[in-house]
Amino acid sequence: MSEKNTLVRVENLKKHFPITQGIVLRRQVGAIRAVDGISFEIYRGETLGLVGESGCGKTTAGRTILHLYTPSGGRVFYDGVDLSSLGAEELRQMRRRMQMIFQDPYASLNPRMTISRIIGEPLRAHSMASGEARVERVQELLRVVRLNPRFINRYPHEFSGGQRQRIGIARALASRPEFIVCDEPISALDVSIQAQVVNLLQDLQQDLGLTYLFIAHDLSMVRHICDRVAVMYLGRIVELAEKDELYDHPIHPYTRALLSAVPVPDPDVERQRERLMLEGDVPDPADPPPGCNFSTRCPVADGKCFTEDPPWQEAREGHFVACHTV
Repeated sequence: MSEKNTLVRVENLKKHFPITQGIVLRRQVGAIRAVDGISFEIYRGETLGLVGESGCGKTTAGRTILHLYTPSGGRVFYDGVDLSSLGAEELRQMRRRMQMIFQDPYASLNPRMTISRIIGEPLRAHSMASGEARVERVQELLRVVRLNPRFINRYPHEFSGGQRQRIGIARALASRPEFIVCDEPISALDVSIQAQVVNLLQDLQQDLGLTYLFIAHDLSMVRHICDRVAVMYLGRIVELAEKDELYDHPIHPYTRALLSAVPVPDPDVERQRERLMLEGDVPDPADPPPGCNFSTRCPVADGKCFTEDPPWQEAREGHFVACHTV
């Protein structure tokens, strides 16, 4: 990108879910640290990929950035505005500019509502259109996501998974947002449909000037669609860089292990590649290890890795990593 204009800035964001005990007098006995102090920026017009294994906190991070979950700590700035400083009505107005595409196209659409009502709900909630104007806008959105506008009176069960995800995309576009969190939007779809949805998202970004946070665990797809990639492990971001820089020159041991698991479509290269196999299980997010979260599985961890948090540092220009061994 020629000019880096920050749209979203995340500073030390945390989301901890309380663990409680007791039936009558419930008391907190601990917390699940789903997101535990992440910081990064998303530039206007780019796609930032957020990757990591299941349970690392990717979806929680996306929802907390949009304040669908109230942060436990830290701040999120959207176009220079601190979202935590906004009242309920101000935040509701700001949400016109921020939307989300959910992972499961079957669970995210109300089965009792027609497509017209589902896509038109943001228009009603934000008083953007009513009556015939709302119907025309819904039909326009269906055309944008390449569905027949005559489908507006059908129900979700009458559509395939790929069509349902397009309806979810149309709903996200209804309020004319600038920023969309795409929460694994293709993981529940057939492989034959995934490319169509990804191409649609790229075309919409080009036509409408959208900014994406693309959450996924398919590393090949992330390299295809994203400009920069952040790698998350156990609630923290361990590495962030331009996509080609990250894939060609990974620094963090966890990133190297992740990328070594991606098959290469060349038998000669595949045979000569070094495989990094991680031992042990992911620690409990309610009781993460002291020091570096990855220390219990890291093949190169030394003394201070087990006692001190690694600093977030710029190893190369635009390439950030949290690791003591850099």
